[in-house]
Amino acid sequence: MLVRMMNEPPGSELSERSGLPDAAEGGAPRMRLLPWTTPDDRSCFLISDAAGGPVSDLADSIEEMQLDIGEELLRHARAMHADPKVPDREFRYLSRRLAEALGDALRVARN
Repeated sequence: MLVRMMNEPPGSELSERSGLPDAAEGGAPRMRLLPWTTPDDRSCFLISDAAGGPVSDLADSIEEMQLDIGEELLRHARAMHADPKVPDREFRYLSRRLAEALGDALRVARN
């Protein structure tokens, strides 16, 4: 089984040197955007010639956790909106967390 993790999309210099088979060679590698980034905020990809595997399973778990956190934040936001006494600083904090959760969900959903 061929599995490679990389932080450059296909067509980049790194992917051209990756040694992955292409469709012309009979391989059909799958590329998946992973739900985490490098320390310098570059996207990470998993390229594999098979479905599943430990990295893919970990990515599935993290994506599910990110969605659960987003749902929990949304419930909290709705409750805060119903309470006119919530301080502005709590709304700002919640807004930052909601933006992070939405960013996580959109990043994976778009790819």
